[in-house]
Amino acid sequence: MAVIKPFKGIRPVKEKAREVCAPPYDTLSVKEAREMVKKNKYSFLHVEKSEIDCPDSYDVHDQRIFDKGRKNLEKLLKEKIMFQDKEECLYIYKQIMGKHEQTGIVTVASVEDYINDVIKKHENTREDKEIERAMHIDTINANTGSVFLTYRKRADVNEIVKKTMRDLKPEYDFIDKLNVRHIFYVVKDKKTIDIIVKIFAGIENLYVADGHHRSAAATRIALKRRKEEKSTSKTEEYNYFLSVIFPDDEMMIMDYNRVVKDLNRMTKDKFIKELEKKFVIEKIKRMQKPVKIHDFTMYIEDESYIIKAKDEIINRCDFIKSLDVSILQENVLGPILGIENPRTDKRIDFIGGIRGIKELKKLVDSKEYRVAFALFPTSMEQLMNVSDSGKVMPPKSTWFEPKLQSGIVIHKLS
Repeated sequence: MAVIKPFKGIRPVKEKAREVCAPPYDTLSVKEAREMVKKNKYSFLHVEKSEIDCPDSYDVHDQRIFDKGRKNLEKLLKEKIMFQDKEECLYIYKQIMGKHEQTGIVTVASVEDYINDVIKKHENTREDKEIERAMHIDTINANTGSVFLTYRKRADVNEIVKKTMRDLKPEYDFIDKLNVRHIFYVVKDKKTIDIIVKIFAGIENLYVADGHHRSAAATRIALKRRKEEKSTSKTEEYNYFLSVIFPDDEMMIMDYNRVVKDLNRMTKDKFIKELEKKFVIEKIKRMQKPVKIHDFTMYIEDESYIIKAKDEIINRCDFIKSLDVSILQENVLGPILGIENPRTDKRIDFIGGIRGIKELKKLVDSKEYRVAFALFPTSMEQLMNVSDSGKVMPPKSTWFEPKLQSGIVIHKLS
């Protein structure tokens, strides 16, 4: 059963919340992040992505980068831009993006639950990225980024969350540069906290939606510190990691699309003939999003198509092979276009659905890419089925929006 607990969060003072809070470190390049903080010395990117304040010659694992992040956090605390709550709290975090709303509980989740698969995963991690985040966590002595967790919806959780929001005034309420509204509540009432913790103790599994590297890195540090301190209690603060937990029915997964730089030495006509062996192809007037599972849209040489997977290539008995990302990889990208490993092949790039269909068209029209594929979004049910089966999804299967703001609250490890 899932273990969560309250914690003494470090967070911005009310009047500086919008300045401090920033997009997650891994959604921006160094160049983009530097541009974003030019006129904002309080941006949490100075902590979360501290390479922006270091020379480009530094390697990504250079200890000086992480030391700079620690100093930047110390400065925010010293200048009273951020502070630590004096008592252990839970927090409620509501986001509104257009017509979509999602409300999560900000807490710390258990490393033991991660190790024992009470917290289930659907994605492999890269060791170099794990190490980089682990070094950051260890040096800063805090989880500065949240892990995005989900669970199968429960009426009792929804009820107490709604009641708590009615009873409290928001601590923060601001709109970011992407026009997403962030509303944040501080829950100090011990009775309410105990009820929420007890309910989650009856939930069998949590699922990592986004933040596989952050949760894996936090686990690395917990195991490292247990060994260094010869601790067997597993109750120290470093045995928990910062999480925001949302019900599955409020999550929004967007499409995660593909663009490819060439047709593997084929002409367009030859390529389409190869596609027709496994797909039904229909030319359409303009590029659009697919409207149902196992349909794709394609843009190539100023022309748009719907390509529908034929029944014989859809393995509905296999959670992985039935995913649209798998169907595209196993029937188009691999055998036809020669992209056997999409993780490493430099001929393919991945475009999050938040950037829209126009972005795919723009990239192909620029001649940098030859063809674009738009996919129907992976569903939460598919994600949970894969996680429950103990398997992992192909790379770049899910794109969650809206993103959690970094710096809205962080978790100190000791």
